[in-house]
Amino acid sequence: MGKIIALANQKGGVGKTTTTINLAASLATLEKSVLVIDADPQANASSGLGVDLNEVDCSLYECIIDHKDIREAIYTTDVDGLDIVPSHIDLVGAEIEMLNLENRERVMKNLLAPIRQEYDYILIDCSPSLGLITVNALTAADSVIIPVQCEYFALEGISKLLNTIKIIKSKLNPKLEIEGFLLTMYDSRLRLANQIYDEVKRHFQELVFKTVIQRNVKLSESPSHGLPVILYDADSTGSKNHLALAKEIISKNS
Repeated sequence: MGKIIALANQKGGVGKTTTTINLAASLATLEKSVLVIDADPQANASSGLGVDLNEVDCSLYECIIDHKDIREAIYTTDVDGLDIVPSHIDLVGAEIEMLNLENRERVMKNLLAPIRQEYDYILIDCSPSLGLITVNALTAADSVIIPVQCEYFALEGISKLLNTIKIIKSKLNPKLEIEGFLLTMYDSRLRLANQIYDEVKRHFQELVFKTVIQRNVKLSESPSHGLPVILYDADSTGSKNHLALAKEIISKNS
């Protein structure tokens, strides 16, 4: 039975998509079968994994709105064992189109049910909002990874997300757990980064991943080549950080 993990934070630019792409590729490198669900209309996870968006006939949008079979929307990537359901800019309008659907918060959960056992991990890249698609992702997920950028406003907005998670737990998905808080864009030379790290650790204690994702040039360059960093530069810090994160998640779930 695959584990479904949503990556969510309604604050943009915290490294959600970067983490989704590279964690997925690292899990696949460690011989797990992985599916990425790109639930962000910007479709950055799709292009970052080398999907040509002009060639996509069936995306998450068609599955949600036209009730297409999710299997039609699964595309392979350059990483063995890593597949993706791409996103589409039309997903922006999907929230409004979904308002009339029955059980509208559970559409994604029902979509993923038939393929769940075919993967070890299903990672959902959420958009930076707490709209209906993100609610769907959190309702479908077993757990959520919350990327936190090491910068001044890092903890601002987390209380809003935690509140949303609490509501979803009480009303829609009682099994939803926090997989962990992940510190991203960490620069050990900056006093501020270390202060943020200490503060997040103090607040959330054992819920904080031991692995931190450091600032890394190769990590920022790799999406423009449509590759996860492990294929772009396997020896880079970004690659090593995500492999360490993947190992931490595997050992936590074994």
